[in-house]
Amino acid sequence: MKKALCLLLATCMIFTAAGCGKSEAPAASGGTASQPAASAPAAPGGDKAVMRIGIGLNDQHPQYLGLLKFKEEVEKNTGGRFEVQVNHSGTVGDDRAMLEMLQMGTLDGTCPSSAVVANFAPEFTLYDFPFLFTTLEEVDAILDGEKGREILDLLEPAGIIGMNYWELGFLNITNSKRPVTKVEDLNGLKIRTMENQLQLDTLRALGANPTPMAFSELFTAMQQGTVDGQQNPEASIYSMKFYEVQKYMTLTRHVYQPFVFCISKKFWDKLSDEDKAIFQAAADAGRDEERRIIREESVELQQKLAELGMQVDEMAEGEVERMKELVQPVIDTHAEKIGKELVDEMYAAVAALH
Repeated sequence: MKKALCLLLATCMIFTAAGCGKSEAPAASGGTASQPAASAPAAPGGDKAVMRIGIGLNDQHPQYLGLLKFKEEVEKNTGGRFEVQVNHSGTVGDDRAMLEMLQMGTLDGTCPSSAVVANFAPEFTLYDFPFLFTTLEEVDAILDGEKGREILDLLEPAGIIGMNYWELGFLNITNSKRPVTKVEDLNGLKIRTMENQLQLDTLRALGANPTPMAFSELFTAMQQGTVDGQQNPEASIYSMKFYEVQKYMTLTRHVYQPFVFCISKKFWDKLSDEDKAIFQAAADAGRDEERRIIREESVELQQKLAELGMQVDEMAEGEVERMKELVQPVIDTHAEKIGKELVDEMYAAVAALH
């Protein structure tokens, strides 16, 4: 059942993770907020230290704008002792490669989707579980609370400091073939996904044909018909211009994924306690700015996507419940892989908010 845009806009959140904006670097304009330089820890003797950040998204995405806020806060509150450089558009590498660089200490910060981070701490797979979250209020309460922090801290043994969670958003499915308003409409659609088994199994359970692919290859693949569609929040769909090669968007909202702002432990351990507090406060300010932009623009972006030629639908009445039933075996299987107790605790924590 197609939903009037005004209703869609009121109930939907932005952003995938990336799909996104998911995990790999998009083929977008390259650049940096400052001239590239080698990674450097806090320098002694009053010399300016450089913090080098790399992200896969382009400079039109709210994540980049949030990182500019982080840069501003760090440079201001350290009295200019630090310079923060933000390299966007995958010029440093793809998301997994950048996390590996954090481990080695050759890059200081990055902000990939939780699905990529799960390669370094499997508990982050939790955030790929379908229908874990249904509202932003649930998201903020859990991710910014004790449960979210417990999971962030699991990254430290891998040589990565999890600072906080930024907004990727609720994933929606787009495609170039047909409107999707019931589960059967997904049958056989080749939907790009990350190389993430939970994502693959979820889409298969819904009848689609998931196709793993680097995010940097996605636009061309959709343009050439190698895949029929993808899953991402609106911010990623708009900023990456997927509307040029996708006709239909359905507000499935089947997964909420966060970005995870990560800093190299090698960099972090060289900071004083005072500077650590400054960096954490700046990370929170950047997160708040990114979330604000995404959430304020959600209505506008859906309107823009419609004006640019996309047909925006929602699932027909009762179809979301059917989706939940179809993916329950997937949830059960993957809960056993990462720890059923952990998964049950997270679902219970969300339920306890109501």
